[in-house]
Amino acid sequence: MFKSHKKHVMKNSENVIEVENVSMDFYRRDEKVDNLKEFFVRLIKGKLEKKKERILENISFELKKGESIGLIGHNGAGKSTLLKIISDILQPTEGSVRTHGVIAPLLNLGAGFDYEASGKENVYLNGAILGYSKRELERKYQEIVEFSELQDYMNVPLKNYSSGMVARLGFAIAIDVEPQILLVDEILSVGDENFRRKCAAKIDELRKKGVSFVIVSHNMDQIRNLCQKALWIENSHVMGYGEVNDICKQYEAYCASIVDKDKNG
Repeated sequence: MFKSHKKHVMKNSENVIEVENVSMDFYRRDEKVDNLKEFFVRLIKGKLEKKKERILENISFELKKGESIGLIGHNGAGKSTLLKIISDILQPTEGSVRTHGVIAPLLNLGAGFDYEASGKENVYLNGAILGYSKRELERKYQEIVEFSELQDYMNVPLKNYSSGMVARLGFAIAIDVEPQILLVDEILSVGDENFRRKCAAKIDELRKKGVSFVIVSHNMDQIRNLCQKALWIENSHVMGYGEVNDICKQYEAYCASIVDKDKNG
């Protein structure tokens, strides 16, 4: 879903994103409950204890128009949670996020699709959700189909699509809108190598047009090719923030040291 954000006054008028001292807590239950009856008994007696877990701790960064930043770090570090906070899906426990411009969060491609409907029907349904008129979608339709490379499947119900095909269609619809800010979460792994290159080339084209990006990826080559900055998050904390090659090099050295430690026991 695309959103237009004007939350608070930007500290720097050149910025499109300002993340300041953001922390995020989640709560989980430690004890195992074997069945629904036991769950309700414990709930009534107040014996379902929740444990607070800090997912992000004091995260700050800024992004100017036309810039792109890569979020790197191991699984569970909090990168995807940070994207959801920026896109306003989640509210931070502490800190603030200021954004300016139309945001396209490419976090879960295919979310909101009707799997009983065909690919073509879903282009119009999803486009309508994004605020496009039928006339606009008719004008964009062929371009979306060609980019997705699903010409032979547009009249097939989505329930018969593979997950990769669904993601292709979702990406093709989303990038055709050309927002001011694009949030990308590991979607550059969609499809085969040629399609991944096409996705990366499209993102680079949008970046050159002034679109700003926040990208989560475990592929350091993609981060280096698409981003000017990098933010390294590890164990919920910022480990490095700055020029992309410097931060990626620090992260790779850290990963190598972990591998060596594991080998040596």
